[in-house]
Amino acid sequence: MQVIERTRNRYHFVTENRCSVVLLSILGIIGALLFITTIFQTSDNTLFCSLTRTNLQTTNQNPYPTPIQLRALLHYATSHVVPQQSFSEITVTLDVIKSLNRPFNFLVFGLGHDSLMWAGFNPQGKTLFLEEDPKWVQTVLKDAPELQAFTVHYRTQLQEADELLKSYKSEPSCSPAKATLKGNEQCKLALHNLPDEIYETEWDLIMIDAPRGYFAEAPGRMAAIFSMTVMARNRKGSGVTHVFLHDVDRKVEKVYAEEFLCRKNLVKGVGRLWHFEIPALGNNLSSHDSSIGSRFC
Repeated sequence: MQVIERTRNRYHFVTENRCSVVLLSILGIIGALLFITTIFQTSDNTLFCSLTRTNLQTTNQNPYPTPIQLRALLHYATSHVVPQQSFSEITVTLDVIKSLNRPFNFLVFGLGHDSLMWAGFNPQGKTLFLEEDPKWVQTVLKDAPELQAFTVHYRTQLQEADELLKSYKSEPSCSPAKATLKGNEQCKLALHNLPDEIYETEWDLIMIDAPRGYFAEAPGRMAAIFSMTVMARNRKGSGVTHVFLHDVDRKVEKVYAEEFLCRKNLVKGVGRLWHFEIPALGNNLSSHDSSIGSRFC
């Protein structure tokens, strides 16, 4: 009888544990769905409805989510991992996306927990990710093969930030009037060996949330900030390039943003995110300031 009683107690214990696990899983999914709803919600309707309406206006497709949107919803609904940026920081980029009201070209430095979200915001446009760690790229793409990502080799280290800021002015290939990116090995701040697709695309939005910049040997974001400034200034099409820089509470990000992206181009700052609108250099050459091509700010 004691054996039977112990078996019965063990059975009840396992059953209760299984019920607890199932209950916690359900609560986790509900919590994740609530988070998605919060992220997607705007003042008058949801982001998903907004993106669907944009798809209908620009492509005349039916009002159903795309595969990348479905994967994003599934990912965030079943994962405890959330995007690195806060809701208010994400909203800054989201407001710009809504204002465009069309598919766009979006270049993102960093491949991580928010990548499916960024790609999901631009289902009919081009969204590319640049990541420093090739193993991490393989890991992420294994679970989300719809994402497009390239590995970037950086020539800088965070501990060189101060010296690079001083020395770039004496290097002709880094000068505001002559700086280029592709093949520019002389300027250490230039990302000179990116895939051709990066150079050949005019990016409407650029998010700089990588590479790592929190220890001395890390690449730092000096080259990313400089290179994206050069790319934005060389824009041939109409309009500005929206550049979003994260982690501006750190010294290097802040100093390099003020040196290259310029305070005058800063249109909004929320939390640790700054939003810049960089005009094309060609649009500024018609102004009365003849020196504008010889300086970044």
